[in-house]
Amino acid sequence: MKKTRNLLLLMGILALAAVSTSCGESGKASSGTTAAAAASDQGGSEAQGKTEKAGEEKSSEVKTMSGADLQALEDDKDKKETALVIDVRSPEEYAEGHVKFAVNMPLDTLKDRLGELEPWKDKTLILYCNSGKKSGEAAKLLAENGFKDVRNADGVKQYDYKLVKYGNITGEELMKKKDEADLIVDVREAKDYEKDHFDKAVNVSVDKLSDLDSLLPENKDALILTHCYSGNRSQKAAEYIADKGYTNVWNTLDGTKEMEYSFH
Repeated sequence: MKKTRNLLLLMGILALAAVSTSCGESGKASSGTTAAAAASDQGGSEAQGKTEKAGEEKSSEVKTMSGADLQALEDDKDKKETALVIDVRSPEEYAEGHVKFAVNMPLDTLKDRLGELEPWKDKTLILYCNSGKKSGEAAKLLAENGFKDVRNADGVKQYDYKLVKYGNITGEELMKKKDEADLIVDVREAKDYEKDHFDKAVNVSVDKLSDLDSLLPENKDALILTHCYSGNRSQKAAEYIADKGYTNVWNTLDGTKEMEYSFH
């Protein structure tokens, strides 16, 4: 009887040990599963964070633009105010003939001039060259630097644009060039000219551009700047002067309606 009790006691101890071991292993597995799940969740969060960050830094898509659409925009005095057109060819190619309201920013200098385009970060920028190759590179550069609406237009060898030979500058460039100019042509109304104007400025009506004939310098390479309210009247004056053989004529795209000038 004593042996039987001892045997039963031993069997109970062994059974209890087995249960204890089983519970320990089960607890360990549960802990491991929880840790793995936590690691998975953390990894998932990190991956999601990286995806969101990549989404934030993703470049905007460069759009294409036909030559016909660009020419139509240039011919519309109101629509041309909604975009900045950039000729990324060399200064020599630009001088030989360019789209009417385009400014010149050669591809090899564009990266260093991005700050000048900051006001256009959320507006439309249209680029072109001869074939679309250089302007495509320039458009990609702008898109990668956060410019939202960048368009690559047909080049001058792909579309028969109405090309002009005077240059275009921004209002800031006018302020830098005004002191070295040989002549500034103010095409605003006489009443506004009389209120205030730049030194070296003469006033002419857009309807009487022939009045300029007696005011133009003899030197065909003289620096001549034109400006008005929005760049439209002054564009006509610049074209009139360039057609007379003057080679250093610059129209100001930013008029007094768009920029507050300090005339002195």
